[in-house]
Parts: sequence; structure tokens; C-alpha cells
Amino acid sequence: MSEFIQLHILASYPPSNLNRDDLGRPKTAVMGGTQRLRVSSQSLKRAWRESELFEEALAGHIGIRTKEMGVKIKDALISGMSLENLLSGQTISQAQTIIPEKEAKLWAWKIAAVFVDKTAKKDSKIEETGKEDNEDKGKKSKKKSSNVDKETLKGEQLVFYSNNEISAIHDLINVISNERREPNKDELSKLLREDLTSVDIAMFGRMLANAPKNNIEAAVQVSHAITVHKVAVEDDYFTAVDDLNKNEENAGAGHIGETEFASGLFYNYVCINHTLLEQNLGGDQELGNKALQALVEAAAKVAPTGKQNSFASRAYASYILAEKGTQQPRSLSVAFLKALNGKDLLDESISALKATNEKMESVYGKCSESNCEMNAHTGEGTLSKVLDFVKA
Repeated sequence: MSEFIQLHILASYPPSNLNRDDLGRPKTAVMGGTQRLRVSSQSLKRAWRESELFEEALAGHIGIRTKEMGVKIKDALISGMSLENLLSGQTISQAQTIIPEKEAKLWAWKIAAVFVDKTAKKDSKIEETGKEDNEDKGKKSKKKSSNVDKETLKGEQLVFYSNNEISAIHDLINVISNERREPNKDELSKLLREDLTSVDIAMFGRMLANAPKNNIEAAVQVSHAITVHKVAVEDDYFTAVDDLNKNEENAGAGHIGETEFASGLFYNYVCINHTLLEQNLGGDQELGNKALQALVEAAAKVAPTGKQNSFASRAYASYILAEKGTQQPRSLSVAFLKALNGKDLLDESISALKATNEKMESVYGKCSESNCEMNAHTGEGTLSKVLDFVKA
């Protein structure tokens, strides 16, 4: 049976705009008939995996998600610089033979196309001639690949590359540039790797339509964080003063703007399939434990970066309940289906969370085999104990 680790987190944010919609407003959701502030699952996961905390703890085991790998491969070929240095933003001297741009573009396209949809193979033949046969004589048409454009080398879909695959591409670039030849079919077939050590892919999964056997089922599920109480989004009308305007012609502001914000106490739920995480990492228990601890610490400490310069709304978790067991996972969001409206929201939220958990266990039986708490509101428990608990 799979072992699950569940995290129930309460974190309070002051006036902020952590995660905004297409109109620039803080995201919201209706729950229990009332409007709540919301931070999306995608926003949280991105903030965690991009954090310095996560990168330092898991250096060398983090993948890259991009549409532009083909561009970087071409840049490496025409500059002679290593792909890994280019991806990390380093400008180090030439490491391999420089390839003319025409050849580099074709070779880069062939490498990048390995990771995209199978229809790229058909489209590539059409693009090379610029024509496609049609039943009506004389009618010719040109198709553009829906996967990796041969001119821009950019893909239409994001691809999640593991660190192993990036290293394999790096090595292939060295070989073909020094031998001044295009990659062959056998070399290209070895780029997609099954020996996965990128923890972010192991955690959050990936899908490759071209190679279903290389798809990774996500081992970590993250809810949208929702406030435990009703929220009204407010407007901040602001002005910026022109320092050189001495009111000789116009006493008005140099800029007028408006931004929307809200504040709230959020409940967030994270479910980790510990068994699947280790399976995704090829059974590497040590790396799996490092990944677990990095994820939990990031979830406790790292906030989304939206409008931080304007609001400085960084916050740590005030309460964490970590659970471990083989029982079917469940969120405790129902504790806040009825919006809280008391004067001490944090204390009431912790009490509501615990009460809901106890009532569920009285009905269903034990919902976990063990648990660990950290309560910054009362100064009980520590984050280090929670981190030790999840890896034990």
C-alpha cells in the first residue's frame, strides 16, 4: 500500500496581492456561500520550486521547464559554449567547436523535436519542401509544425526536462560539434531518460505526448490556498510625485494608479504519495527524504512573489499539522466551509481544524497512523521536528 504524508497549513498574510487574475485583482473563490481570497496551486508550486531554499537543498536535482530548449541548443552550437553554462546564465569561454548557424539551427531542431508530439515527424517533411500534396491538382500549401518551429526553434508547449536529459543533450552537443555532423537516430533516441533524479518532476509530474512511457505521475498534490473567513477585495489609489516638478505649471502628480489587495488567514492542504515519490526517483530513499524536507520547509516559509515590492507580505506558516499513514487521504477544508468571523481567527482556525479531524476519526476511525504539530501561535512544537517526522 502507498504511504501518504499530508500537510494542513495555516498561514496569515497582511494586505497583499500574492496571486492575481487577468485583471490584476487578487484571485478569489466562493466557498460556503462566501467570497474567499485564493492563492492557486500553480502559484504555490512555482514559488516553492523556484525558491533559493529549494534550489540549495536539491542542487543538481532540479529540472527545467521551457519552450525554448531548441533556441538554447542552437546558441550553444554557434557560440561553442556549453549548454549547461548557457542555461545557468554563465558566459564562460568556448568549450567546443563552433558550428555555422544554418547547420546549428537544423541540428537544434532535430534534438528539440525528440521531446514533442509525434506529428512533428510528419510536419518536418512538409516544412523541408514547403509543400503538401492536395487532391485538387495545382493546389499546394505550406504547413507549420505545431510543435517546434524550424525558424524560431520555439515549441508551442512547455516541456519539463530532467537534469539527466539536460546532461544527455549537453553531451550530444559536444560530440556532434566536435565531429561536425548532425545527430543520428540512435543518439536522438537516447535523449529521453527513464533514470529520473529531478525531484521537481518526480513531485509535480510531466506529460510527453511523444513518449508516454516517459510520462511521470505527480507524487505531490497541492490545493488552492483559501482564506478561512470572508474577504472583500479593496482598492489602493496611489500617486507618484515628479521630483523635478516645482508646481510652476502643474501641481498634479506625475503618475496616478490603482491596485487591488486583500489580507487573510489561509488554509492550505498538501498530499504527498511518499511511495510514488521514491518510485519516481528510482528508489533513491536518501534523495526522496531530502526532497520531502525541502518541500515541507518551502511550504512553511516561502510565499508567492506577487506584488512583494509593493506590499512586503512575506509570511511563515503559523500552524502545521503533518500526518503519515496508508489510509485514504482527506483534506480538512470542511472545517472552514462556514466562514469564521471571530476576533481571534488564528486560534479559532486551529481549534476548528483539530475538532474536524477528531470528529472525522470518531466516524471513520483513525485517518492517519501518526502525526506531528507545529504551533507558532502558542510556541509549541518546531519546524525541525516536523521535518524529521516526514522523513522518518
